[in-house]
Amino acid sequence: MRLFDPHIHMTSRTTDDYEAMHAAGIHAVVEPSFWLGQPRTSVASFLDYFDSLLGWEPFRAAQHGIAHHCTLALNPKEANDPRCVPVLDELPRYLVKDHVVAVGEIGYDSMTPAEDTALATQLQLAAAHELPALVHTPHRDKLAGLRRTLDVVRESALPPDHVLVDHLNETTVKEAKDSGCWLGFSVYPDTKMDEERMVAILREYGTEQVLVNSAADWGRSDPLKTRRVADLMLAEGFDADDVDLVLWRNPVTFYGLSGRLDLAITTPEATHEGNSILRGAPKDPDGLPAGTPRERHDPAGAPATGA
Repeated sequence: MRLFDPHIHMTSRTTDDYEAMHAAGIHAVVEPSFWLGQPRTSVASFLDYFDSLLGWEPFRAAQHGIAHHCTLALNPKEANDPRCVPVLDELPRYLVKDHVVAVGEIGYDSMTPAEDTALATQLQLAAAHELPALVHTPHRDKLAGLRRTLDVVRESALPPDHVLVDHLNETTVKEAKDSGCWLGFSVYPDTKMDEERMVAILREYGTEQVLVNSAADWGRSDPLKTRRVADLMLAEGFDADDVDLVLWRNPVTFYGLSGRLDLAITTPEATHEGNSILRGAPKDPDGLPAGTPRERHDPAGAPATGA
């Protein structure tokens, strides 16, 4: 089984997560830029973050056989902060980078005029750079937020089939599907979808143009949710081709619209800009850190006589 998580925030996750994901069949991810949990205070902090999504995080993912791409944007929440809005002027030089496969996350948080402007501006940037867009629908007033989102999409130069509308649920799926946009669902404990609801939606609305993600981040979340959805789909009567369509071919097709999706995994360099993910010294044949004085760790409790 091959799986693609099209929306996951690996910056917030551990090496153990990468190992578990690869073992579960997750061999590709897209990491959208997002709010980090506390306010940024300058444009420079965004740029450092963008650089890490383009450099360090793909390097880290490659250690575990996972292809990593990203989407970049001014997120909806911070679009309301005047200190952050100048990021919009910096985005064009980042949107030409090879590993950027969409503009995102853009959309709405509180549905303010500032968010209207940021959404419209970034949809135009996506069209100008021939990139698709990943759109975040608000966690509150979801149906109103979806309708406002679709109005702005219709007014933009970006066609609906280049837009992925994410964080959908039962109240928003029909209107999103009727719009011609791609449909994104986040399977996330407590606050978004769960596996059972996701499979019920697939049964009612079909598998075409549907992407399922974990949206795993620094909150209570699970980076293996795509695998759990795949397993439940099979248990509920979907076949292997259905699973492959939803959890591999659909995200490949959508992000492939960028012309930049490269899923080949090559052996990573030993370091990224002089830094590795290794910490500590390699162990000697007895399992002790190299250079450990032998007399301190002799298993018989007596000082070692050898080197």
